[in-house]
Amino acid sequence: MSIDLSKLSTRELDALIAKAKKRKATLGKRKPIATVRGKLTQLAKAEGYTIAELFGTRDVAATPRAKPAKAGRKLGKVAPKYRNPDNAAQTWSGRGMQPKWLAEQVRRGRSPADFLISATLTAKPIKQGKQVVKAAQDA
Repeated sequence: MSIDLSKLSTRELDALIAKAKKRKATLGKRKPIATVRGKLTQLAKAEGYTIAELFGTRDVAATPRAKPAKAGRKLGKVAPKYRNPDNAAQTWSGRGMQPKWLAEQVRRGRSPADFLISATLTAKPIKQGKQVVKAAQDA
């Protein structure tokens, strides 16, 4: 946060100084977080609880402004659908944001379809009785 002090009037500067002194005094009265956290842990332990039982499983060391993790559904791993021709180790499943290498190629005018991995390489074998048959490629 940056405040341009040259644009403030005397009255505004005085108000800012008063607010800053008040905030400094408030912060000066507070004990360090580690001290308070230790006291809370000792108190919970003395009563037969853990911090996780009292406040949930969220990390106690996290700041109070930390957002809780989203409890979304877990998606399984997906086989890669796109491969970087310049670096075969770089692949993308098609989920989430486009990787930088693909986004750069699209900006240059190429189509994501140009980087598709052939379906015959990624197709999972289908079991039919005792035979294993490769999945047919859609045309």
